[in-house]
Amino acid sequence: MLVVGELINASRKAIAAAIEAQDEKEIKQVASEQVKAGADYVDVNAGIFVGKEADYLQWLVKIVQEEVDTPCCIDSPDPVAIEKALAVHKGTAMINSISLEKDRYEALLPLISGTDLKIVALCMSDEGMPETCEQRVKIADKLINSLVQKNIPIDNIYVDPLVQPVSTNSVFGAEFLDAIEKIMKGFPGVHTICGLSNISYGLPLRKLLNQTFAVMAIARGLDALIINPLDQRMMANIIAAETLAGKDNYCVNYLKAYREKKFEF
Repeated sequence: MLVVGELINASRKAIAAAIEAQDEKEIKQVASEQVKAGADYVDVNAGIFVGKEADYLQWLVKIVQEEVDTPCCIDSPDPVAIEKALAVHKGTAMINSISLEKDRYEALLPLISGTDLKIVALCMSDEGMPETCEQRVKIADKLINSLVQKNIPIDNIYVDPLVQPVSTNSVFGAEFLDAIEKIMKGFPGVHTICGLSNISYGLPLRKLLNQTFAVMAIARGLDALIINPLDQRMMANIIAAETLAGKDNYCVNYLKAYREKKFEF
């Protein structure tokens, strides 16, 4: 399971304040905590700062990678901001995200075509957010084939079928899970990823729903998550789910986590 730590996001008040104050210590601490907890990528997002996003995003990448030897997930739809962040990035970044929306697709494609960047491919089109499994798979099909034709290796594509809240439609969870399974089986070599906290929007005990949904998605083939890695129970559930889903040969990861006391919380 590839884990993207989601906490350095300007939509969080503490992070927005740290970005504005150029508080290197705060950003470095959040980055370090996430990597120690198991994050493989550190998401960086400065999207609320209109007119300053590119400069702030570049600063975030620089500060994060001064602290941790971990690649960033550069979280922006703006190719100018992404290009500026990539100019200081060390290693292979992940770009979050391209979609089938015409303007977004055409703006980002020249930046990622023919590169070794990891790409989050969002199942969104100009027709809006998909609601059914079939709609998600249709968009995924077009995106995957288009990106491969533009010299992006299929192993670098992380399809995000979009999680929507079950509080607004009781079938949204099931439709998402069905899409994960069909995409993973229908496009060998591709990956699937999601930020799953939307599933519990508007409901109590959100962590319980998020943790349970993560396990269900892993059972259907999901192999990457954008989450808070400081949620110890979530991280433990991921390890256990991968072991039970046959993705942990000889239970090596499970036993290692047990010895490291990662199941004690």
